[in-house]
Amino acid sequence: MAALFYIFTISLLFSSVSGKLQDDFAAEIDAKVLGFRKEKLTHFRVYWHDILSGQKPTSIQIVKPPSSVLASSGFGIVSMIDNPLTVGPELKSKLVGRAQGFYALASQEELGLLMTMNFVFDEGKYNGSTITVMGRNAVLNKVREMPVIGGSGLFRFARGYVEARTHTFDLKTGDATVEYNVYVLHY
Repeated sequence: MAALFYIFTISLLFSSVSGKLQDDFAAEIDAKVLGFRKEKLTHFRVYWHDILSGQKPTSIQIVKPPSSVLASSGFGIVSMIDNPLTVGPELKSKLVGRAQGFYALASQEELGLLMTMNFVFDEGKYNGSTITVMGRNAVLNKVREMPVIGGSGLFRFARGYVEARTHTFDLKTGDATVEYNVYVLHY
């Protein structure tokens, strides 16, 4: 029975191809075949905890700039992250996922980061789905906006933006808590 269902699904997919393959590798298909429904807008508010201190940091520096580069902005530093995402600003509040990726100090003039990260959700109906954020983060600005460039699971074909606001920053340790408001269009 499963084999019959598989054959039916494949034939349905191929029957939805409109016309002949173009350039022998691409063809338009009917989005309904992939289960797309009406697009919706979802808002998430999560707190991103960047922990550099202690026994289990969630952010570690993986690249240092050459000693010949003396930028006060930290230009060239790259850090890998696996930061908790929580519902409240306290680290002990409910964990709903992780921000996994990296950020790099990409400006020679100011504290400007290139952020590349996946928000990996592990709570409720979003469990296993991801939202991908990639963009410039001028950390000294009160509000920073970065694009959502995609996602997986419930967020396939996602697009949107995030707004980041620093909630707390510890000058001594470098630890930070940032409020992220995520606005994502998805099917």
